[in-house]
Amino acid sequence: MFNSPAILILMCGIIGYIGNGCALKILLDGLKRLEYRGYDSAGISIMNGKKIITYKTIGMVEELVSKLKYCNINSTIGIAHTRWATHGMVNIINAHPHLDCKNKIAVVHNGIIENYVTLKRILKNEGHEFVSDTDTEVLPHLIEKFYKGDLESAVASALKHVKGTYGIAVMHADEEKIVAARKGSSIVVGMGDRGNFVSSDAVSLAGYVRNIIYLDDFEIAVVARDRVEIKDMRMRKLKKNVMKMKYSVSNIGKQGYKHFMLKEICEQPQSLKNMLSYVVNNKIRLPIKVNTAKLDRIVITACGTSWHAGLIGKYLLERYVRIPVEVDYASEFIYRDPVIDNNTLVIVISQSGETADTLSALRIAKSRGAKTLAIVNTVGSTIAREADEVLYLNAGPEIGVAATKTFSSEILAMLLFSLYLAQKNGLKIEKDIMDSIKKTPKLVKRIIENKEHVRRIASLFASKRNFLYLGRGINFPVALEGALKLKEISYIHAEGYPAAEMKHGPIALIDKDMPTVFIANKNGAAYKKIIGNMEEVKSRGGIIITLATDEDEDIATLSDHIIYIPKILNELSPILNVIPLQFLAYYIADMKNLNVDRPRNLAKSVTVE
Repeated sequence: MFNSPAILILMCGIIGYIGNGCALKILLDGLKRLEYRGYDSAGISIMNGKKIITYKTIGMVEELVSKLKYCNINSTIGIAHTRWATHGMVNIINAHPHLDCKNKIAVVHNGIIENYVTLKRILKNEGHEFVSDTDTEVLPHLIEKFYKGDLESAVASALKHVKGTYGIAVMHADEEKIVAARKGSSIVVGMGDRGNFVSSDAVSLAGYVRNIIYLDDFEIAVVARDRVEIKDMRMRKLKKNVMKMKYSVSNIGKQGYKHFMLKEICEQPQSLKNMLSYVVNNKIRLPIKVNTAKLDRIVITACGTSWHAGLIGKYLLERYVRIPVEVDYASEFIYRDPVIDNNTLVIVISQSGETADTLSALRIAKSRGAKTLAIVNTVGSTIAREADEVLYLNAGPEIGVAATKTFSSEILAMLLFSLYLAQKNGLKIEKDIMDSIKKTPKLVKRIIENKEHVRRIASLFASKRNFLYLGRGINFPVALEGALKLKEISYIHAEGYPAAEMKHGPIALIDKDMPTVFIANKNGAAYKKIIGNMEEVKSRGGIIITLATDEDEDIATLSDHIIYIPKILNELSPILNVIPLQFLAYYIADMKNLNVDRPRNLAKSVTVE
């Protein structure tokens, strides 16, 4: 039985800068870009001569910006953090950065120090004084213990005693450098004309750097004004792959939209079009190698929205490739004894490419000899680097916490991969499939142009407390995703079910206060069955919102509200169907004056075990 260590990764935001610019301004700008990774509190430490000055606030980064509005310290080195709380309440004491006893060492940290209780007890017995309830605070004290004039050596020595996960940036008042290290939590180093950076996400460095380096586990970066060195834990220098920065200031902004989520929903015609670069002369050309001759089973593992895409992938792979497919939550996969071997392909799906449970699942699969394929959006991410093969979504940066455009791109990726394997097995892809794939971005654009109709429907239901989403076949996972989006950003309880399962329990909830969303396209074998499910809800006084195929007038008598979807092949219908469900959740949340991009208790790519 495989016993995975407990994992609890918080996707907080880290940024550090050293150069010839104003550190305060640059760090605050970076924190704003990282706020989607955590927004309970924020803090910054900057060097002022031979002193470290630290400021912290509760709440959004804007609170920290306001606090420092009139600060005139012209520092050129500092580290900063925006937090998503785990250990310790949300308060100023628990906010990062954390300091040692002498206020000489400042640390910002993502991850969990699993043995912090033991370390804290040892350090207390040695005279160290603690002020917070966090696990992170043991790090500056541990580094202080080993510090003998060389910060990177002290960091390496300290981390040898740490169990758990970390992405850290460290600063010492006596040294003009930043030291960063990682194990299980992403750290990227950026090199620019006006200085060098460390961050938890390359997005924060747009416009500042030209080249980036991703750290691997157990690596340390020493970042000075004019140089960057990457070392291992024994202080041996390493040669690392330097990548060109792909993000720009223009593609990480709202570009006139009220929220990032609205912008990202509306970007889907382009993000889907980006995926079509894999289609050349009616052939699927993927930059991967999979030996289908030795393949007898496929396992898909993911979390959240990506798991829903995996469920759709199961329908597609089993239809076109005729290979058994299993879909598992990554968090469940790593805590059982999965039956996989060298004839199994394990597909891991992750928007960020850093999801801790999915990364653990990938590593388990590789340790047992399985071939692995990563479907990710973030180039250079840990999952992308560690998988045998990688298929990039090319959706562009997704800043809103609720995944939207990456979901539709994941669906299209699963379809293209299914057809790619079918091609390898000698199956000729029918012309109507290829034609439908090519016209999908235009059909998505048509749905987006009809968003005002969805907004009007949303205005009628923003005060409801419960929703039910029902679909059949390949659109059952879309019902799950629609319900998830509503829960995530509007805080309305919603459940997704296979429509046939309604009468096995959920039908007891049907009344005039329970809106039911049916996905009822007229192009699937289950169409007549779902009409019967609608009759059952209607006869019990339920409210029905229907996603129906264009010109399907038969369904009108059963529906209180209809959102029409362009006709398309059933295999592609999930991409079209999810768009109005994303709009429905968005508009309801916006009408309730909620923070759409940063819903409470959530952060981008949070994984909890």
